[in-house]
Amino acid sequence: MTYAAPLDEMLFAMTELAGLDEIATLPGFGDADLDTARGVLEECARLCNEVWAPLNAEGDRNPSTWKDGAVESTPGFRQAFGHFVEGGWQGVHHPQEYGGQGLPKLIAAACTEMLNASNLSLALCPLLTDGAIEALLLAGSDEQKSTYLPKLVSGQWTGTMNLTEPQAGSDLALLRTRAQRQSDGTYRISGTKTFITWGEHDMAENIVHLVLARTPDAPAGVKGISLFIVPKRLVNADGSCGERNDVTCVSIEHKLGIKASPTAVLQFGDHGGATGFLVGEENRGLEYMFVMMNAARFGVGVQAIGVSERAYQKAVAYAKERVQGRAIDGSASDPVPIIAHPDVRRMLLTMRALTEGARSLAYVAAAHADRAHAHADPEVREANQAIYEFLVPIVKGWSTEMALEVTSLGIQVHGGMGFIEETGAAQYYRDARILPIYEGTTAIQANDLIGRKTLRDKGAVAMRLLARIEETIVALQGHASFDTSAAFRSMHAHLLAGHDALARSVCFVVDNARREPNAVFAGSVPYLQLAGIVLCGWQLARSLIAATDKRESDAAFHDTRIATAHAYATHVLPRAIALEAAVVAGLDVEGVPALQGEQF
Repeated sequence: MTYAAPLDEMLFAMTELAGLDEIATLPGFGDADLDTARGVLEECARLCNEVWAPLNAEGDRNPSTWKDGAVESTPGFRQAFGHFVEGGWQGVHHPQEYGGQGLPKLIAAACTEMLNASNLSLALCPLLTDGAIEALLLAGSDEQKSTYLPKLVSGQWTGTMNLTEPQAGSDLALLRTRAQRQSDGTYRISGTKTFITWGEHDMAENIVHLVLARTPDAPAGVKGISLFIVPKRLVNADGSCGERNDVTCVSIEHKLGIKASPTAVLQFGDHGGATGFLVGEENRGLEYMFVMMNAARFGVGVQAIGVSERAYQKAVAYAKERVQGRAIDGSASDPVPIIAHPDVRRMLLTMRALTEGARSLAYVAAAHADRAHAHADPEVREANQAIYEFLVPIVKGWSTEMALEVTSLGIQVHGGMGFIEETGAAQYYRDARILPIYEGTTAIQANDLIGRKTLRDKGAVAMRLLARIEETIVALQGHASFDTSAAFRSMHAHLLAGHDALARSVCFVVDNARREPNAVFAGSVPYLQLAGIVLCGWQLARSLIAATDKRESDAAFHDTRIATAHAYATHVLPRAIALEAAVVAGLDVEGVPALQGEQF
C-alpha cells in the first residue's frame, strides 16, 4: 500500500486544539481560514499521495549515487521535486515579499507532515532549505536577501546547514574551518564539513550552503564562530548562476536508513578557497545558526510524526488482511484476521495514540509560533514565544523517540514478515532511527529543556502549562459524560497523576540544579519524556472533550478520536509515574563511586 494523508485528523487537530480560527484573525493571516487550510492540505495531499509516496521504497532500493564529485538522485526524485517547486510548496509559510504564500506555520506544519510521511528522504531537502531561509530572514543583509531568498523560497535553489566537522560533532567549539577576509569584502573559506544533508545533488540549479567558520583573529570557543553564505555556484549580477565555487563533494555516506537522501562530505577550498559572504556580524554565527537549528528541530519532530503515521497505516492494512489464529474469545471457529487479536489491537491503538498525541502537540506549538510572530500585542507575542521555545525540544526529542516505538511496533504487527525488507515495514524503522540524532540528540534536547527552558525562568513557563493542564482536568471531571464514560474517567485519573508527576519533577529540577547539577542532568531525558507524555496526554484530553461534544456531526470519526484518547490514557499516560521516579533518582547516583572503564 502507499500513503493516504489523514486530512480529517489533521484538520481536527488544527481547529479543535491549535485554534486555527483564532490564528486566522491575526494580522497578515486573514485568508488562512478553514476553507483555505482544507484547500491547501488537499492539494499537498495530492502531491504526496500520488507523486512522492510511490517513490519512497524506490529511494530505499536505489539510493543516491556519487561519482567524481557529482551526486545523482534516485530515479524519479528530480521530477517529483520539480512538481514540488512548481506547486510553490517551499514557500507555504515564508514571506510574500520574497515569493512565498505567507500562510501560518500551523498550515505549513501539516504540509510538512505529509511530505515526510510520503517520502522522508526527499522531504529532507526542503526542510534544510526552510532553515536557511529563516537564518537569512533574521540576519542577512538586504542585498543577500534579494539575491538568495526569492530563489530559495521558490525552491529553485536549495539550502544546507554546514556545522559538523570530523573532529566537531555536537561540540561546535572545536570547529576548524577557516574564513580569511579579502579586500573586496568576501572571505576565503577552507575546511571540511561532514554529514551535510543534500549537500550535493542534481535536483536544483544551485545549493546555498550556510557554513560556520572562524576568522583568523576570532576568540576561542563558540564565541568565535561566524556564519557565511557559500553558494555551490557563484551568483552573477543579474541573479543567474555563474562559475562553480571551490566546494567539492568528496563522498556521500552509506547509511542505515534515509538512503535516498545524500549525506555529503564537503571540502571547501581545495583550490585556493571557496568564496564566502559573511552573514550579519563576525563572531555571531552560532546565534544566527540557532535560528536555523530551531526551525530544523521543529521540522524533525514533524518528520517523526509523518513516518509514524505511515508505519501505522501500513500496519493496519496488514492486520486487516493477514489471517492467523482463532479468536481468543471463541467468537469464530475459523482463523481470523490478526486485527481481531487483543494484543494486535493494543499495538495498533498505541501506535495511533502516540502519533495523534505528538501531532496535536506539534500543531499547538506551531500555533504558538504564529501568535508570537503576528499578534498585535507585544506581551502576547512574548508569552507565546516563550511557550513555543519551551515546546520545541519536546516536539523534537519526544516525537522522534516516539517514532522509534511506533515504527518498531509496526514491524511487530507484521510478525516475521516485518523483518523481511520486501514487506516495507522495516524501512520506516530504519528511516526513523536517524531522527533522535538529527539536529541535536535527545540528550541535547533534554539538556536544553532543563538548562535553557526550565531553569532560565525558574520553571515559570512549565508551571503556566501545568496550570492549563489542570484546567483541562477540571473540565474532564465537570463534563456531562464523566459519570457514564470510561474514557473520561480514565483520562481524568491518569492525566491528573501525570500532571502531578510533572509538577513535582519541575520543582525537583528547579530546586536541585544548582546544588546537584550532575544528578539533575542525569535525569534529563526521562524529564523530557515525562513532559512529552503529559503534554501530549493533555492534548488528547482536549481532543476527547471536543470529539464528545461534536459526536453527532460524524459519529464514526469522533468515536475514533474518543477511542484514541482512551487508549493513550490507559496505555501511555501511566508511564509518567515511572519517569518521575527516574528523574528524581538522579540524586541517588551522587553517592555511588564513579564507575571505572573496566566496570562497564
